[in-house]
Amino acid sequence: MKISLKRINENYLFETVNERGNIVLLDNKSDAEPKGASPMDLLLRGIAGCSSIDIVMILRKQNHELEDLRVEVDGYREDGAIPNVFKKIHLDFILKGDVPAAKVARAVKLSMDKYCSVSKMLEKAAEISYSVSLNSEKIL
Repeated sequence: MKISLKRINENYLFETVNERGNIVLLDNKSDAEPKGASPMDLLLRGIAGCSSIDIVMILRKQNHELEDLRVEVDGYREDGAIPNVFKKIHLDFILKGDVPAAKVARAVKLSMDKYCSVSKMLEKAAEISYSVSLNSEKIL
C-alpha cells in the first residue's frame, strides 16, 4: 500500500492519492475554513468503513442483505495532551433489514473482535466500544 501527499495551498491543505488514484483532501481542523478532513478524523472514518465492509461481507456470505447500514463514531481525546491521541472510541452501528438479530450481532462482533484491521490497530492505543441497533431495536 502506498500513499502520496502534496501540499496544495499556502496553509495546511494537502492532497493525498493512493495507488488506484483515489484522492482525499487533508486539512488542519483549526483552519478558518478547512477544505479537507483532519488526520484524526480520517482514523474515525477508517474504523467505521473497515468494520462496515466486514459486516456487509459476513452477512452476504450468509445470504443476508441489509437495507441500510450507518455508523456513528465518537472519538474521545484528553484535552491538552500532547500528543492528543484517542483514549476512547465508541461506534454505534445502526442497521436496517430483514436479517436475524443474532446474525447481525455475530457479524459486528466478528468484525470488531477479529477482522477489522483498523479496529485491531487502534485498540492498542484506545478503549474501543460499540453498540448495535437493528430495525430501531437495540440488540447489543
